[in-house]
Amino acid sequence: MNDQTLDPAIHIHELGSNARAAAKGLLTASTGAKNTALTAAAKALRDHQDELLEANAKDVASVEGKKPDSFIDRLKLTPDRIEGMASALEQIAELPDPVGRQLAEFDRPNGLKIERVAVPIGVIGMIYESRPNVGADASALCLKSGNAVILRGGSESRNSTRVIVRCMQEGLKAAGLPENAVQTVGTTDRAAVAELLKADEFVDLVIPRGGRGLVELVRDQASVPTLLHLDGNCHTYVHEKADLDKAAEVIRNAKLRRTGVCGATESIVVDKAVAEQAIPKIAAIFGDDCELRGDETAVSIAPSIKPATDEDWGTEYLDPIASVKVVDGLDEAIDWVDTYSSHHTDAIITEDDDAARKFMTSIDSAILMHNASTQFADGGEFGMGAEIGIATGKMHARGPVGLEQLTSFKYLVHGNGQTRP
Repeated sequence: MNDQTLDPAIHIHELGSNARAAAKGLLTASTGAKNTALTAAAKALRDHQDELLEANAKDVASVEGKKPDSFIDRLKLTPDRIEGMASALEQIAELPDPVGRQLAEFDRPNGLKIERVAVPIGVIGMIYESRPNVGADASALCLKSGNAVILRGGSESRNSTRVIVRCMQEGLKAAGLPENAVQTVGTTDRAAVAELLKADEFVDLVIPRGGRGLVELVRDQASVPTLLHLDGNCHTYVHEKADLDKAAEVIRNAKLRRTGVCGATESIVVDKAVAEQAIPKIAAIFGDDCELRGDETAVSIAPSIKPATDEDWGTEYLDPIASVKVVDGLDEAIDWVDTYSSHHTDAIITEDDDAARKFMTSIDSAILMHNASTQFADGGEFGMGAEIGIATGKMHARGPVGLEQLTSFKYLVHGNGQTRP
């Protein structure tokens, strides 16, 4: 496929037409056929590991020296990460089929029996940045939920994405399902993204997954409905009744387990009542592994902390950097977090259940955690097998977007000759 010879409008029209036809074919696909496709695709990923690593090496080489280490980490595939992708497909195959679930049933006085049942959304456009595994996860979740998907990964991951899509199509073919249920945009021309965002005739939903710039582009330009995944400016608040040793361990994991994921804690909020004890513990457990930028109080307590600027409070670093803010009590912590959070995931560390409940009910984020690392903000950790993203909006789906969130519903009305007076 030659990027330079594809007309974006014609190309998206062709992909959309193919996807619409494939979505119709998936409407009647059995659970067994979908599961066969997923397990066959997992096998294909393992069988084509060498080819995938070679393609990924080209992708990585194209950005080395041009992108930060956190970006390279998100882009890079290893045998373990490929095995993780394959295992995720198999886990999705083991999950209950969300299509056809009866969501409600009720009888009307006139004898009509009404069911509300789950159905696929249809055709999904998935626009994401540098992580190749997002393409595999999204394809698998769309397939199991009966949706066709058009992938548009970041141009940096184009070689990896093409191999992943071929593996998914190999699985679909093995199951006798339409191969065009999983496709990828074959050009890096950004005009193709604009065409996809306006392909109302074919695409039912667009899901962006990436930085704020990408998500805002989709939000502002799409005429197709969108399910937004904003950036992860996640907070962890150390309450006055926190176990401080527990807090330090949790915060280190929340920040450094993987700095480049959207569930990484970016801002540490510490109650004034325990700041003199908590901040040195936090600074010590990070050592030289993370740069801390704090307010005047935090800097005065731990001189290793650098002064923060106003910009730091709203920044998703995706690097080993975190801000530190000292607040005077639970109410001020709630106000601070709700003001600066991107409403992805926020956490409180405390042994006071009432304080935890107030924090978790007062802050308007998609995920709230108590005494746990924000890095658990992940569909796999929620038992969903995988996720397409973390939805930070309020309509249709919120939090990890897994199989159930990729369905809509319709009503089935059963009568016996009733007519309306």
